[in-house]
Amino acid sequence: MNTSVADPVAPLPGAGELAGLEPIETIKRRWPALLGAVLSLLMIVGLGVELFDKGLTGLTQTAPGSWIFYLFFAAMYFLPPTMDYVIFRRLWRIPPTGMVALHRKRIANDVVLGYSGEAYFYAWARQRTKMVAAPFGAVKDVTILSAMAGNAVTLLTLAIALPTAAELLTPAQFKAGLISAGVMVVMSLPFLVFSRRVFSLIRSDLWWIFGAHCVRLVGGSLFVALAWHFALPGVSLGMWMMLAAARLLVSRLPFVPAKDVLFANVAILLIGQGLAVSDLMAFIAALTLLAHVVLIAGFALASLVRKDL
Repeated sequence: MNTSVADPVAPLPGAGELAGLEPIETIKRRWPALLGAVLSLLMIVGLGVELFDKGLTGLTQTAPGSWIFYLFFAAMYFLPPTMDYVIFRRLWRIPPTGMVALHRKRIANDVVLGYSGEAYFYAWARQRTKMVAAPFGAVKDVTILSAMAGNAVTLLTLAIALPTAAELLTPAQFKAGLISAGVMVVMSLPFLVFSRRVFSLIRSDLWWIFGAHCVRLVGGSLFVALAWHFALPGVSLGMWMMLAAARLLVSRLPFVPAKDVLFANVAILLIGQGLAVSDLMAFIAALTLLAHVVLIAGFALASLVRKDL
């Protein structure tokens, strides 16, 4: 009986190349990069909408002549991302390049949607798991503490301003302010009562972060008051400090409609120079938008130079 040994099956053409390929990365693993790209695109779109909606028309107003105004404007502009960097440097030891992500976080919150910046920064951190093992808890805690610090500083400001506010505001506005203050207290209570279940970080870090946010809020109010003062030096610094406190107060109060109109009315009541104050606010808003555009363009150019696309 003849027996024959079957020839081994010849390898398929290209089998060696196929065996050496890495598995395709799944969408589940790539979602932080995709989310970051989407939010980056939305930042560009948001800035474009602001620009085409005459967002820079405020620059046509009379520019402040004092160079000290621009110094304090820069301090006011860079303070929020800088304080965020200080916080996350303590938590994660992030490198200085993390400032780029934190600036984008701030711009996303300004021109896209509230807390979209936090989503962008979380996606950025998720892409760097070697640096950050579990970023969600820290980003969540920092965001909650930012809101709580804002409420605390606002309530303190409201308590100080109540005697004056009773004379400047209408009874309906005063009542709305009191109701909003009560709502802020109610909103903060669950985070205090259930703090062990809500927060992920240790208590010492939580208190430190809360203090850093308070410094950011108070420092921002001081810088904006100084910028206003050197733009319109005819108004005393004390009066501008009161207006800065009113700005913080109006921006944080819930259930208060037409906040911009209310703040403009308070500004005119306190300062008395309606047209000059309106022009200054428009100029600062346009200058802030211009700073956003310059930073985003600079970040994009730097990425192209590094081929970090």
